[in-house]
Amino acid sequence: MITWQVAADGPLLRLDERLSRALVHPDRFSELLADLGNVQVAVPVLLTVLLYVAWRGRASGTDRWWSAPLAAAVLMALVPALIVPVKELIARGGTPAVPPGTGYYPSGHTATAMIAYGASTLVLLPWLRTSYARRGAVAICVLLVACVSFGLVRRGYHWPLDVVASWCLGTVLLALLRLFLGRFSSEPQPK
Repeated sequence: MITWQVAADGPLLRLDERLSRALVHPDRFSELLADLGNVQVAVPVLLTVLLYVAWRGRASGTDRWWSAPLAAAVLMALVPALIVPVKELIARGGTPAVPPGTGYYPSGHTATAMIAYGASTLVLLPWLRTSYARRGAVAICVLLVACVSFGLVRRGYHWPLDVVASWCLGTVLLALLRLFLGRFSSEPQPK
């Protein structure tokens, strides 16, 4: 529905533009928050977690120790394959705070942050021993994605709907990863 509203210049788009005008206030802090969604920041975090999970799984003798890290890596590789064609198809212009151009919908930074931090959390959860640690990991993931999202809108890099569309896509992709992990990946049996 969001994509249809953006493509058809629907009434939701006017609300999006009003909300953006109220929220945009470019500053260095919002730029730093937005940078947490850069590939150069989020993907190394994911790779570090995937290497750790693979190492722990192999060291503990877990069956198919490689499946969770591999699934998360494949999911991260799918993000540009899903986002770029939609950006080309919709060709939405940016906010007044960015140079003229198209390709702002949906937000690639938000999708990158959601998948990198979300997949990191999902593959790490079985290795965390306490519910406090698991809740903390989920809270950190949500906080990072919220910070990126806020930074992108506040800095004026994206319209709010660009970010919301990536939340929707990221939620679907992470739900699929969770289903995969629950069905095809062995739970760790730490020694």
